[in-house]
Amino acid sequence: MCDEIAALRSNRTWSLVPFHPSMNVVGSRWVYRINRHVDGSIKHYKARLVARGFTQQEGIDYFETFSPVIK
Repeated sequence: MCDEIAALRSNRTWSLVPFHPSMNVVGSRWVYRINRHVDGSIKHYKARLVARGFTQQEGIDYFETFSPVIK
């Protein structure tokens, strides 16, 4: 989890802003996964912080979307 937070900060994925009562705060959740070798032994653990974006309303909470695509 520390590696994921460090990666989000270094990539400047989001920024913290002061809270105002009129703001809709978007929650988040940790998603965990275990990657395994072909023989079934554990290769490494992964943790991902995902935003619960379904609580947002277009035009109020956001105006454009961004989806990173890697090839």
